[in-house]
Amino acid sequence: MTSRNSMRLKGIMEAGTSRPLVLDIDYGRDKLQSSYGSLVFGVKEMRSRLPKDIFERLMRTVREGHPLDADMAEIVAGAMKDWAEEKGATHYTHWFQPMTGSTAEKHDAFLSLTPEGDVLSRFSGKMLIKGESDASSFPSGGIRSTFEARGYTAWDPRSPVFLKESLNGYTLCIPTAFCSYTGECLDRKTPLLRSSQALAVHAMRVLKLFHKAGEPEPTHVFATLGAEQEYFLVDKRLFLQRPDLSTCGRTIYGARPAKGQEMGDHYYGSIRERVLAYMIDLEHRLYKLGIPAKTRHNEVAPGQFELAPLFEEANIATDHNMLIMETMRDTAQKHGFMCLLHEKPFKGVSGSGKHCNWSLADSLGNNLLDPGDTPHENAQFLVFLCAVVRAVHRYSGLLRLGTTSASNDLRLGGHEAPPAIFSIYLGAQLADVVDGIVTKKRGKQAKGEVMRIGVNSLPPLPKDATDRNRTSPVAFTGEKFEFRMVGSSASTSPMVFLINTAVTEALDHFATELETAVAGGASLNEATQALLEKEFSKHRNILFNGDNYSDAWPREAKKRGLPIYKDSVTALSHFADPENIALLSRYAVLSAREVESRRDILLHGYALTMGVEAQLTLEIGRTILLPAAIEYQRKLAESISVLRACMKEHADTEGHELMLERVSRHLGDFMIALDRLEEELNKKGRGRRAVKGPLEEAAFYRDHILPVMEACRAEGDALETVVDDAIWPLPKYRELLSI
Repeated sequence: MTSRNSMRLKGIMEAGTSRPLVLDIDYGRDKLQSSYGSLVFGVKEMRSRLPKDIFERLMRTVREGHPLDADMAEIVAGAMKDWAEEKGATHYTHWFQPMTGSTAEKHDAFLSLTPEGDVLSRFSGKMLIKGESDASSFPSGGIRSTFEARGYTAWDPRSPVFLKESLNGYTLCIPTAFCSYTGECLDRKTPLLRSSQALAVHAMRVLKLFHKAGEPEPTHVFATLGAEQEYFLVDKRLFLQRPDLSTCGRTIYGARPAKGQEMGDHYYGSIRERVLAYMIDLEHRLYKLGIPAKTRHNEVAPGQFELAPLFEEANIATDHNMLIMETMRDTAQKHGFMCLLHEKPFKGVSGSGKHCNWSLADSLGNNLLDPGDTPHENAQFLVFLCAVVRAVHRYSGLLRLGTTSASNDLRLGGHEAPPAIFSIYLGAQLADVVDGIVTKKRGKQAKGEVMRIGVNSLPPLPKDATDRNRTSPVAFTGEKFEFRMVGSSASTSPMVFLINTAVTEALDHFATELETAVAGGASLNEATQALLEKEFSKHRNILFNGDNYSDAWPREAKKRGLPIYKDSVTALSHFADPENIALLSRYAVLSAREVESRRDILLHGYALTMGVEAQLTLEIGRTILLPAAIEYQRKLAESISVLRACMKEHADTEGHELMLERVSRHLGDFMIALDRLEEELNKKGRGRRAVKGPLEEAAFYRDHILPVMEACRAEGDALETVVDDAIWPLPKYRELLSI
């Protein structure tokens, strides 16, 4: 008789010895370079296919946000269709990012009928610019009802149009924003575009103050983003034997293996051939989409890996990250893997995050968070640095909303990711500069007697002016800030549009103060010195260069008055606080109604996730794990009976009885925990436990369901460690984490 265990091992051997498709393909450097962007309607294609004046006008739209008129759109649409059809595309879609957490698309053919009944290939400017979708079927937080279905998709010309490759052809994908009939946004992209527009206005005000006559003057400013993407790979055959992985993306049950990540031997280790074949294939597919995948390596946990792209404009980087996640999942299956993007797929080993490296750049290519090596550059740099410090301090509670989800709650604060308390790590050198500005004393690394702006007392700051602090949620790492709390499965848009908006407020405030002071007769150096001294003094509490994992840090954070939102439900309950609505509406990023709708969507999403996991905890426990444990209990009891029958008074069954007692105890406790979980779920809709509204529903799952789920898991995992391995029905961690 073949055991479940031998079937699992057979699956591993078969998948591990199969020859990956990618090894039969030549992916040399020349081929990779020539294929880069081959599925993107990029600058090269537009320049060759569009009239010169149309191309230049479109580039002004792309680079500076100039309005796009209908006549220009008609010409662009024709060129776009011709290019797509030459590649083999027959359909197009408005590709958008609703509040479901993934992307959406509806395919339409390049077809229309003439009055005579002939079929023509057609794609007009109107089709390019605007599409219509059913807005009531997507999460809207009450903005749309079932009988109010109309919604619109609007072309975002600043994000490249691309072709999505499938088994039998291509589809032209047009990145778009998604809004309701009322104009209220229903997606992830629109707030990001709005925040980028506001940021550019007020960043330019600051740059104009520091601009030197005779030097080139930038025309616009934009946020840049490099999102490091962590992920797990598991064998597809084993994945399909785990209902929790295939349904939730994480293991609801599973005991820790004898060897996890304790040895540190997987981190940056040699990449195994099968995994490397997947990575090479993945990169080639991303290159064709114009996504500059730069870095690949083994991460801390066994079976965990990371991909990091080059920096891009934040809007494009966000779109590309959504494509990266989709391409990761699709490519993995071709290699016999499943790609897990859940923040905590395995208990007891590190989870996965998405480190968002955020910075600011101008149209001349200057990084505004580059410390530079001259007093003038340093003064400007310190103003932008101070703007981020002020933004994170004043709005850390709001920024926490860019990290919320039921899955990320399992990861944050687990000594593998930053705790759910925002702070900024600047490193010793920059911290010394800030101290010198605030105290007006000679800094340790300064050359002058007093730290002043615009004189030689300010030291040169190399690009790597800081060490790395892996425990900090926000760390300055040279020319950028690394926001490390974002979850691996999340869109980067929420964190980026929130930090954009908070920094916009700071730059608006700084520009007004500096403009007023200079207009009143003060020199720019004097005004900057006074501004930085005041602002750094006011917002120093957000700066922390120590160990964020230490037990002392939460107590210290509380003393400093920093918001501590330990879970997503608590954080989301503050989304619609007056100061948050005031900020987001002031810069036209989100209206009060849009804020409230997003809060309700996210809370409802939390409850839905927990509800599915709770039901699956019951189902797996009762129909898969309990029968296996009962079968083992029966075998132990039969073994004791057989020994006593054969050996009579000489039978030594003490060990068997102890094992039977242990199994029976865990089995009984497991049954009790599962019954409690079912009872709590039944209480949700009636009596005193009846919940009203998204906040109460999410809080109910957090406070009443999650603790019982954890109790169920504790007993289920305990049984896994004592039940016969040949009987245990689910692939174990030692198998799932080994590739």
